[in-house]
Amino acid sequence: MDQLINKIFDNAVWPFMALLSALAMLLFIYGIVEFIAGADSEEKRKTGKSHLIWGIVGLFVMASFSGIIALIKNFVESLR
Repeated sequence: MDQLINKIFDNAVWPFMALLSALAMLLFIYGIVEFIAGADSEEKRKTGKSHLIWGIVGLFVMASFSGIIALIKNFVESLR
């Protein structure tokens, strides 16, 4: 059972978390580029700022999920 849980986490959960974290980071970087490139337009700066904020929120959520998943995994392993 322990090997099954480790395989699930190593082959499914962590790669999925890494993918979502990378997408959040790309959104954050895109927001930076959009904010700087649209410095002359208030609407473009507003859109860039929105992407920045949502990128940060996404990164925070992914970091939180990583911690929660690690806690759950440690709890399940400690039950044995």
